[in-house]
Amino acid sequence: MSDSSTEPVAVTNPVIEALLQRRSIRKFKPNPIAEDVIATLETVAQHAASSEYLSDWSAIRVTDGSLRERMAQIGNQHYIGEAPLLYVFVLDEHRNAAIAARGGVDVHSDDFTLNTSYRFSQAQNDAVLALHAMETAANSLGLGCVYLGSLLNDAQAVIDALHLPEYTYPVLGLAIGEPDQTPELKPRMPRSMQFFDNAYPADIDTVLEPLRDFDVVVHQYYDLRHTERPVDAFSTQTTTKATDPSNLTKSVGPIARGQGFTLDR
Repeated sequence: MSDSSTEPVAVTNPVIEALLQRRSIRKFKPNPIAEDVIATLETVAQHAASSEYLSDWSAIRVTDGSLRERMAQIGNQHYIGEAPLLYVFVLDEHRNAAIAARGGVDVHSDDFTLNTSYRFSQAQNDAVLALHAMETAANSLGLGCVYLGSLLNDAQAVIDALHLPEYTYPVLGLAIGEPDQTPELKPRMPRSMQFFDNAYPADIDTVLEPLRDFDVVVHQYYDLRHTERPVDAFSTQTTTKATDPSNLTKSVGPIARGQGFTLDR
């Protein structure tokens, strides 16, 4: 099935093709990932952009079998424990706080500012950028990946299981391995619905004009993927998720404060 909701690109190269062909892989062959490949993926992640050169993220490589199963339980997805390579990326101001303390900063005083909501969000951004760089590199090598936002089903459980210290917080997981499936590319909405010139359009109805056609494309995609049960169109899925009570239980505020961040500062 071609992605008819996305315009074909006029300019391409192997990097662009790797990005355009990315898809989530949830079934992996059991083959281990070579150590030199792992080193390359981790080095690529380190070369992602970082706000103010603080490198305020870290990644836990989960290799212990029981710990991998715990991650699978938290995420409620069996393939988390089956992936040959599993990471949990965390925003990390703990390391920088320790560096600052060695430089004479009282990290428990009001002068310490790495625990603010701004640094929380910037460190979270840095972790996502690094993770995406790793995923792109893995895809370019013929590996498959899937992001694991499901680990935030119970962020505190992840914090406890990985012994995350103060000023850290889990952001996303990444499972990597040789693909053992070839899912269809998921449709993307028309560019006109996401890219705007100079300002956000005042007329949202104009933005949503292509929605009816996009709903049809998404519905067809899911009909082919889930032949045993119907799946709602994009607009219906979005409307349902807009009132999903589980979003309330995944709020980062109280847990982040417990990890040493002051989100209302």
